[in-house]
Amino acid sequence: MPHTAVLLAAASEEQGAGNTLRIVLLVSLVGAGLLAWFLLRGYGNDDSND
Repeated sequence: MPHTAVLLAAASEEQGAGNTLRIVLLVSLVGAGLLAWFLLRGYGNDDSND
């Protein structure tokens, strides 16, 4: 995970703190979407594969 901090620091130096916050927010939203998909994907089956 130290690589993530280095990338965020580089983005912060080049573009300012506002864009770093946008990057963190975007990654959080994508992660939340993937987590929701992973948790909810089992509820759509018709129980024919037991």
